[in-house]
Parts: sequence; C-alpha cells; structure tokens
Amino acid sequence: MKEIELKLQGKIKRLTNRTFKFDERVREGWFSAVYFLKTKEIVKKYKPDNIVTMQFFQKEHAVLCGTDEVIALVKTFAEQPEELEIYSLKDGDKISPFETVLTIKGPYQNFGFLEGIIDGILARRTSVSTNVYNVMNAAGISGIQKPIIFMGDRDDHFTQQAGDGYAAYIGGSKAQATHAMNEWWGKKGMGTMPHALIQLFNGDVVAAAKAYHEMFPEDELIVLVDYNNDVISDALKAAHEFGEKLKAVRVDTSRTMIDQYFIKHPEVLGTFDPRGVNPPLIFALREALDRGGFEHVKIVVSGGFNEKRIKEFEEQQVPVDMYGVGGSLLKINIGFTGDNVELNGDPEAKAGRRYRPNPRLELVE
Repeated sequence: MKEIELKLQGKIKRLTNRTFKFDERVREGWFSAVYFLKTKEIVKKYKPDNIVTMQFFQKEHAVLCGTDEVIALVKTFAEQPEELEIYSLKDGDKISPFETVLTIKGPYQNFGFLEGIIDGILARRTSVSTNVYNVMNAAGISGIQKPIIFMGDRDDHFTQQAGDGYAAYIGGSKAQATHAMNEWWGKKGMGTMPHALIQLFNGDVVAAAKAYHEMFPEDELIVLVDYNNDVISDALKAAHEFGEKLKAVRVDTSRTMIDQYFIKHPEVLGTFDPRGVNPPLIFALREALDRGGFEHVKIVVSGGFNEKRIKEFEEQQVPVDMYGVGGSLLKINIGFTGDNVELNGDPEAKAGRRYRPNPRLELVE
C-alpha cells in the first residue's frame, strides 16, 4: 500500500494534508475493468492525440463525498497528470439527480482506465455520507439534533473503515466506534462496554461497570443494561451505584427478545411489537429513572436502527438522547456513471448522454 498525502491548492478549497492509502497496483490496471485497459492500448496506437472530456454524475438527491479521494487517485496514478484539467464539486456539497460533479479533460490513454475506480469511490463514499445525512435529519425532526454514533465496524470489511468514517463525518456523524473511522478527520474512536465485558463478570452489570470506571475514569460512564434482558432493573442498579457519575445507559435488546418489563407488567401489552428496543420500553425506562431521581441519566439505543425506525421514534417523541447505527448506513444505493461527452472540444457521446455544464464546478490545480 502506498500512502499519498493530499496537498491540493487552487480555487477549490479542500481539507489538506490528508493521507490516502492506495495500492500501487492501481497504476498497473489491476483494479480496472479489462476493457478499459484494452481501450487504453488501442488509443495509444491509433488515436494518441485525441482529447476527451469525461463527466461524472448520479441520479439521486445526495450528499457528495469522495472527490478529494478521487483527485488524489488521479494525481497519483494518471499518466502525466499535469496535462489533465479537472473541475469538481466539494465533499459535503448537496447534489441533484444528473448534476455533473466532476469532469476530467485530457488524453484518454492518460486517465481513462481509472473510470470504474472513480465511479466506485464516489458511489461508496456518497452512499455512506447520504445515508448518515438522512439519519441525522430523522434524529433531528423534533427540533433538537440528537447525536448518531457510527457503529459500522462489524458490517463491512475493516479496510473500509477510514473512508467510511470520513464519509459518515461528511454526513454529520461526529461520534464513531473505531480509531480508524476517525483517521481522516483527526479524532479518536469512542465507546464503552460490549456485552462480552459483562459476561466476564458473570452477568453482573454493576461489577463490570465498576471495573470499566476504575480503568477509564476519564471516560463518560455509559452502562450497557440489556445483558440480562431486564433493562429497567439493571439501569436502576447502575444509577443507584454511580449516581451523578452515570452519564447514560445503553439499550441494545435483540429484536427476537421481549424484555422482562413486559413479563412483569403484562397489562401494558397492546398492539405494539414488544420485541427488541421499542418505544414503550424506553418510555418506561425514562419514567423509572426520573422517578428514582436520576433525570440526569441519558438513554442511548442501538440495534437495527435506520432512518425509518429513528423517524418513527422521533415522531412518537420517544425519550432517546442518542442513537447507535451500523449496517443501514453502509448500504450502497447511489451509483455513479462516468461518460466521455466531448472529443477534441466537440460534442461526442453515446445516445442519451451529453455534456452537462455545471457552474458550481471549480477548477482543481
């Protein structure tokens, strides 16, 4: 892996001094579709002097991400990159369907083989940033923006964490589970305890929390309370033990489980689904904490949350203070297309495609 430090200057303002890690085999075409490589060789022999304009777009309302990474890629692996003219939008820009987000102009053989890689970078980063942006909007419909913890480490290959974490940051998430997720934007990962820690203390939530607090006294104490499937009882035990030191409890009940609260109080059961983390359980937890004098203890929920589910919680004014979200943020649902739309300054493109000038594009020098 080759580490490339991005230092871009010119009209377009970008985060600088960010290090991207690229595999040197990009230069050899290892990650490019074979037909691009064959086209490169044909063009070198038969049409070496042609100049093309390649433009990139997608078909959704989205939050753009990946442009810095793409520019670093092109500057690193294109042949004679100084001959290329690049115009781009910026990471974080809101974009519309079919809006041109990037153009590259130059000899096709110098950069055309990178087309698919560029599409892939923009697709993944923009999908993640847009997913996070939509979830953040859902978590703020009450007028109070509630934080989102990006917990996608278990939902994809670990090598994607740095780029995905940066895309999540562009989308609005400032709390992320691993150090790698924070690598490109200069913070550290956050988190408290997994179920494994409680298991090692024989299911004793308070004992596990004590050990955690003694080992990491500078951390805000957030206690996981669903291990024994008795959220309210364990939350109150932790609250009585730690008092003002307890900042929050996290509920992560499996979608296949019904918490003991509903077993003890069958009269509250109704038409709702009592499995997993559900609104009546969180309302009951908040009421129990407040009744015990622990109004300061916040509630964090996780486990299968997505934009739709968060919106439902917020519309019901469920007393959640923070959401932990993972797999739903990593779904790739935005695809980019790169098209050659000009040849030697004249319109030339496949049927249905044309050059779409965008006054928002800025020159990258």
